[in-house]
Amino acid sequence: MDSKLKALIGVTLGAALATLQAPAAAQAAWPDKPVTLVVPYSAGGPTDVVARMLALPMGKSLGQTVIVENTVGAGGTIAPARVARAAPNGYTILIHHMGMATAPALYKKLPYDPLKDFEYVGQVLDVPMTLLSRKDFPANNFQELLAYVKTHKDKVSLANAGVGAVSQLCGLLFTSQIGVALTTVPYKGAGPALNDLMGGQVDLLCDQTTQTAPVIKEGNRVKVFGVTTPQRLSSLPNIPTLDEQGLKGFDVRVWHGVYAPKGTPPAVVDKINAALRVALQDPVVKQRLADLSSEIVPMDKVTPEALRTHLTAEVAKWGKVIRAAGIQGE
Repeated sequence: MDSKLKALIGVTLGAALATLQAPAAAQAAWPDKPVTLVVPYSAGGPTDVVARMLALPMGKSLGQTVIVENTVGAGGTIAPARVARAAPNGYTILIHHMGMATAPALYKKLPYDPLKDFEYVGQVLDVPMTLLSRKDFPANNFQELLAYVKTHKDKVSLANAGVGAVSQLCGLLFTSQIGVALTTVPYKGAGPALNDLMGGQVDLLCDQTTQTAPVIKEGNRVKVFGVTTPQRLSSLPNIPTLDEQGLKGFDVRVWHGVYAPKGTPPAVVDKINAALRVALQDPVVKQRLADLSSEIVPMDKVTPEALRTHLTAEVAKWGKVIRAAGIQGE
C-alpha cells in the first residue's frame, strides 16, 4: 500500500477514534461544575426540605456542589417543563413527588410527558401526611371535628398548596369520605399554607410530615387530628390514624423521585443514581427523615427501572381518581 495512503488512513482512523472517545471522556469527567436540583415548590415546603437534605451528601459524593433551585408555579408543572427542556447533560435534574403522576389528568395542555420526556434516576422516600387545624379551632378531637364541619360546612376553610398538590388530593379524599364540601383556599406552596394555618387565617390543612412533624412536636401552634397512613407513626405514636377513627381505607403517602432530561447519557444517570443512594444511606439524612416520620424506600426501589414502573402505575391510578372528581388545573 502506498505510504501516503497509509498515512491518510491512519489520520482518518485516528480522527474517528477521537470522535468516539470524546463523549466517553466527557462522561467520565462528569460532573465538572455544580449540578442544579430543581424543586417544583416553594422554599420551606415538604419537597424542598427533602431536596436540601439530599443536596449536601449528593454533592460530596459527586465532588461538586448540588444547588437547590425552587421553580414555582402552575401547580408544580413549570419545574418539570424546565427540566424536560434542559440540556441532557445531567447538570439540571428534578426532584418531584406524586405530582408527576397526577399532572397528566389535571392539565389538558401539559408541556411535557412524564412517561416520555425524562430519564428516571430512582425513587427516594414515602412521606405520610397529617390533618391539622389552627390552634384555636373549636374542635379538640376527630369526632368533634367531624361534628363541627358537618354543621358549619362551607364556612370551614381547607387550605392546600395549589391545584394538583398532594395537600389538595388529601383534602379531596377527606371531604369525599365525610360527605361535606368545605371552602378550599389554594396557596402557592405548602409553606405559605402552613404559615397561614399557624397564623389563624385558615381552619384546616392536610400536609406532609416533613413540614408538620416539627410543628406538631412543639405542641402549641396547631391541633392535629390524625395521620393518613393505615398504621400509626413511630415518631408520632400518640396521634391516631384517620382510618382507626372511622375513615376506613384512608391512606395517602407522598412518594418522591429524581429525574433527568430525556437523552441524558446512561453513564451520567448512573452517577446521579449512585450519589442519591449514598445520600439516602447517610446517617444524618436517615435520622432527620426518621424524625420527620418519612420512610426511605428500600434500595431496590432506588433505581431507574423501579421509578419508571411506579410512575406508570401511579399515572393510571390517579388519572381515574382525578377524572372521577372532575378536578381540572388552570
